[in-house]
Amino acid sequence: MFGKLKPEEIEEVLQSQIIGRVGCHSEGITYVVPISYAYDGVNAYGHTYEGKKIYMMRENPKICFEVDTMENMANWKSVIAWGEFEELTDEKEREAGLQTLLNRMLPIITSKTVQLSPHWPFPPEDVNNIKGIVYRLKLTEKTGRFETSNNAPFYAS
Repeated sequence: MFGKLKPEEIEEVLQSQIIGRVGCHSEGITYVVPISYAYDGVNAYGHTYEGKKIYMMRENPKICFEVDTMENMANWKSVIAWGEFEELTDEKEREAGLQTLLNRMLPIITSKTVQLSPHWPFPPEDVNNIKGIVYRLKLTEKTGRFETSNNAPFYAS
């Protein structure tokens, strides 16, 4: 069965995941890239360094954001959101964004891209010592779809 996610189901998908895909468009090029994020109910926060996505989002802050969960090919949920990129340069806003990222639940084994400091999982005493760019994606419009199947998988004998 296919269907639309209810608003509370959309929020649950966004809250429960840590990897999403941001789509940005600048100078006639569309770019979609996975990011690690933390969601606070309104914004998806990210941390990165200078590169193509930051350049493009600075040029055109309108973004699309996608997050999904997948049990298998017949049982999944997908959320698409639209909104705006905002680089956090104000010290208090940057600190709040970093704190949101530090407070998310992460698996014990993670990649270097989600580890915000060299001493991860221990944050520095002053989070403003964390290098890099902190940003938020203000999600203003959201939609979601799902598929569920109660059928057992078919295996050829």
